[in-house]
Amino acid sequence: MPVAVYILGLSVFALGTSEFMLSGLLPPIADDMNVSIPQAGLLISAFAIGMVVGAPLLAVATLRLPRRTTLIALISVFGLGQIAGALAPTYEVLFVSRVVSALACAGFWAVGAAVAIAMVPVNQRARAMAVMIGGLSVANVLGVPLGAFLGEHLGWRSAFWAVGAASAVALIGVSTRIPHIPLPEKRPELKRELAIYRDRQVWLAIVITALAAGGVFCAFSYLAPLLTDVAGLDSGWVPWILGLFGVGALIGTMIGGRVADAHLFGVMLSGITASTVFLVALALFASSQVAVVALAFLLGLSAFFTAPALNARMFNVAGAAPTLAGATTTAAFNLGNTSGPWLGGTVIDLDFGFASTAWAGAAMTALALAAVGMALHLQRGDGDGDGGRTRSRSRLIAKSAARGAGRPARVGSVPADGRVTP
Repeated sequence: MPVAVYILGLSVFALGTSEFMLSGLLPPIADDMNVSIPQAGLLISAFAIGMVVGAPLLAVATLRLPRRTTLIALISVFGLGQIAGALAPTYEVLFVSRVVSALACAGFWAVGAAVAIAMVPVNQRARAMAVMIGGLSVANVLGVPLGAFLGEHLGWRSAFWAVGAASAVALIGVSTRIPHIPLPEKRPELKRELAIYRDRQVWLAIVITALAAGGVFCAFSYLAPLLTDVAGLDSGWVPWILGLFGVGALIGTMIGGRVADAHLFGVMLSGITASTVFLVALALFASSQVAVVALAFLLGLSAFFTAPALNARMFNVAGAAPTLAGATTTAAFNLGNTSGPWLGGTVIDLDFGFASTAWAGAAMTALALAAVGMALHLQRGDGDGDGGRTRSRSRLIAKSAARGAGRPARVGSVPADGRVTP
């Protein structure tokens, strides 16, 4: 795996910490800004909305720009957004800073995913995406609990300052280790890239990703108040349990990344089914401290076990437009991260309680399972299962992706130092 892919994963650590750390900071933010917890939860949705809008928008806007320069600009804007959030005097300013940070984060994800996919052969796509998603997993293991710890002891603003510092480290890594990727002789055409949206399998992949992510984060976004108000745990336990979710996420990513290339639909079906079962269990046993702790770990495991397959699936069905494929995947995940917390906040506002967020999440993942079944049925109907024709099409897609990133059309190995040459 090229070194540059790991640098992208390191950068995603900073992005992911900012995206998910609010799940452990909602109570202190709500108190400081004088808003309700569901209102504070809208900050999570604000970030996700920025990701949904920003991913395809910035993917199109930067389609013909040098990849490394684009990544440097986006991680810089993201870091400035963290500083703005740390200094925000009002809820409204904090809200805007989250949207701006999300736009930059979305662009980085979209461009970074296309770069990672272009630097590896087709049979290592899921593993390359697993490295990037691994940055999210490590963010959940270290970044999110650390953010909650800082929020508990030094105030929630200190968590934003810490992410700003992590962004500066990521900026150094991107500037020094991401190779120069020359623009292709034939520049990407927007019309040709947009043609991927004529494929119903692309839209099914969007629906599956959004529902699978939204179901888990419908409950996860309100895990902190569920732990304290329903399970009766002391607030000091929240960072540790969020970290346990991250440990599950890291293990799930490693396993899913290694098996998804060979068993794409099997990983999606088993992972989303497991998430549904765990969410139902969380709703039923929310008052049990032991059950809630165990289920936090298991939810992280199942959600991130599925994530590499969801990413690879999008690149398989939309790989002829690699930048927009990465942007579409990012938008789909964050469409779920928008709708999930919104749905969770809605059921809380209707006085169903914090445990009801797990029921709502289970409904979303159940719909995701139905969509996976539909996608599998359509693919088998086309005579294009996980076998020969998919691999043949994947090789063609990989060649197209390689050309789009300026690599030679031949799919093969990449130098160990991750350098890409014309």
